Order: sequence, then C-alpha cells, then structure tokens
Amino acid sequence: MAGGSRPPRSSLECARSPTSAAEIDAMQRRAWHEQGLAMLPVDEIADPTVRQAIANEAARRWGRRNGGRVHGR
Repeated sequence: MAGGSRPPRSSLECARSPTSAAEIDAMQRRAWHEQGLAMLPVDEIADPTVRQAIANEAARRWGRRNGGRVHGR
C-alpha cells in the first residue's frame, strides 16, 4: 500500500467552532420558553442582593464555583 495505513477516524475530527454570543443567547431564550430554565451569568446581575441570592442557591444545589470572582470577599 502506497503511503501506509491511515490513522483511525474519530468523531472529534468534526469539532465545531466555539459557540457565538448570539447562539448562546438563542439557546438561553429557547430554554426559558420551552423548559422554564433561566441561565443568568452571575457577574451580569447588577443588584448585589439578587446576585448573592442566586449564587447561594446555585452553590447549595451544585457546590461552590471553581474560579471566577467571589462576591463579598
């Protein structure tokens, strides 16, 4: 065989490019309308009381964040 064997194929070869901000926004909108899920970047919540309440609930459900800014410290 000329050139030898080819390496095995992988589904990772079809990796897509990073998701754009517009695509993320569309996914968030769809999740809200279809599933009642609200995905809110905590750092974008202006009200410190609301931001902390959401961060506290997320930490209670899924554990503390690794990385990112820690508010109130």
